[in-house]
Amino acid sequence: MAISPHSARSLSLALGSLTLAAVASLFLRDAAPRLFPARSHDFLAAFSLAMIAVAYMIFQLVHRGAFAELAKAILLAAAFLFWAANQFWPGLPQAALFNDIAIGLFVLDVFLVIAGWPPGSKDSVFCQMSGTNACQCGCDCCDDRGRDVQRCDAPTRNLRCVDAGGRFARDQLNER
Repeated sequence: MAISPHSARSLSLALGSLTLAAVASLFLRDAAPRLFPARSHDFLAAFSLAMIAVAYMIFQLVHRGAFAELAKAILLAAAFLFWAANQFWPGLPQAALFNDIAIGLFVLDVFLVIAGWPPGSKDSVFCQMSGTNACQCGCDCCDDRGRDVQRCDAPTRNLRCVDAGGRFARDQLNER
């Protein structure tokens, strides 16, 4: 049974909200550890990291970006999951390995953003720096300053078309 995009977005938001509540509990536990059971820090930290990874993957699956973007999202979610494993099982002999894998994946993710991969990614900054066509949805709907030159019906329009300063052209579209 397939889940509707609206339901999946709602689920992603609900998991994200639950994660924020867990992070607030983590901070409260740091401020008043005597109010929490032993090992609650490990659980709250691991739960927060794992749940945001799951929420992000649901969001990305609904977003339906290019395969390369999905692969990059999986890389980021895996980094969070390895970090969660390190937090939840700090006594395991593999805990340091889990942490190192998480570090490697986070570093790779940031490097890919800097390098502009995948091309046309919503994370890419090269179109913003180059001053060339800032349309990233592929329909040439905005000029080099992010101004609309034609009406865009691409489903990714509001997420990907940015002006040369990095602001979303969606704001200009909504002003019409």
